[in-house]
Amino acid sequence: MSAPRLGPLAIAAFLLLGCRHAALAPRPAGEGGARESATRDSAARTADIGPEPRTTDGAIAIGNLEAQIEGEEHLASYGPLTVAQRAGIADLIAMRGQFLGRIRDYERAEEIAESLVRDAPDDGRAYLARAGARATFHRFPEALADLLNAERLGAGAAAVESARAGVLQGAGSYDEALEIRRRVAGIRPDISSLGAEATLRGDRGEIGEAERLFSEALRLFRDVSPFPVAWLAVQRGLMWEREGDLDRARDLFQAACARLPAYAAAQGHLAEAEAALGRPERAADLLRPLASSSDDPDYAAQLARILVASGQDAEARHWREAAAARFDELLARHPTAFADHAAEFYMSAGGDPGRALALARINVLARPTPRARELVLQAALAAGDRAAACAAAGPARAIARPWPRLRALLSRASEACGGTSREPGP
Repeated sequence: MSAPRLGPLAIAAFLLLGCRHAALAPRPAGEGGARESATRDSAARTADIGPEPRTTDGAIAIGNLEAQIEGEEHLASYGPLTVAQRAGIADLIAMRGQFLGRIRDYERAEEIAESLVRDAPDDGRAYLARAGARATFHRFPEALADLLNAERLGAGAAAVESARAGVLQGAGSYDEALEIRRRVAGIRPDISSLGAEATLRGDRGEIGEAERLFSEALRLFRDVSPFPVAWLAVQRGLMWEREGDLDRARDLFQAACARLPAYAAAQGHLAEAEAALGRPERAADLLRPLASSSDDPDYAAQLARILVASGQDAEARHWREAAAARFDELLARHPTAFADHAAEFYMSAGGDPGRALALARINVLARPTPRARELVLQAALAAGDRAAACAAAGPARAIARPWPRLRALLSRASEACGGTSREPGP
């Protein structure tokens, strides 16, 4: 049985690398289920998680994916592989990296894609593969250039268009991305196209429409692969996490973990939600295996932050040092892809808010998304840099639909810059 392929969804999902949200503050004691008005759409607040399709057992699906990669690579022993075969291997390896939290898999996929362009410079599929690899590491202008070449050389129009939307979304060009997402979803409504549009709507703060699309994407799902369903649950959870509904976010992350237990990002986000909901021991238990096995330093960084907050300084020191060393390695190779991860680390357990601010600035230059603008403001405030905070507040205040955490940061910045303490409205 072959492993399911994600097609265009995989390219969009690759952009998750480097897109972790900021660490959540624990919920104040006694708050219970009450929370500030976290969404702009009351109907969205009452929408349930949606239908749960039956899918293949997660462990079996991962085993099938591993077997397909091994089988495809073994074909090379019988002779040279075609461009399509090699691109397919790169796609599968990157998919494994995405779900298992293996940065080395992303780097291997990039190596294959680079070799494809060297060996087949007149084949559009080679440039399409390299565009996905470059987008993974937030090299967005280069990825867009590759997509132009892919289009010129006759790569499939639908694949190029979906990939371009993913790159534009990752780079913060939401209006251009939405035009493509809507067109693709209108022509081919399925979990891939509707899910991709739902994530973009969520990024734009259009919570009600995003919820509708998430539900519709699940309703139209006709496969048995757990991969796209688990991915969709994480994306939906991230939206609600940003909106301040930690209980709903936690439920969605838990659903993704139940469907695909090896899904590293789902486990990591579940741990964040557990810590924010006042369960740091549960969060640490989720993170220890990830911090030990994954070459993504985010998990060690998360664990260090939670342990510091819990007063477990000795163990925290170990994970803090491990995260710092690994971030140094990755920043040297992929500065734009890991600047935001590292900024969040140095703002908290890393203990260097000045470096966090420098990294946040690198990140916002590469991808001026609303979240990147928030990160610069957050880092400036953490560093106590009043001038930087005042400068960052302007672009952040221009965000059309600020979420609760951003509104709180803007209120702090307003006070620091001599303005009023009134929170900005939506």
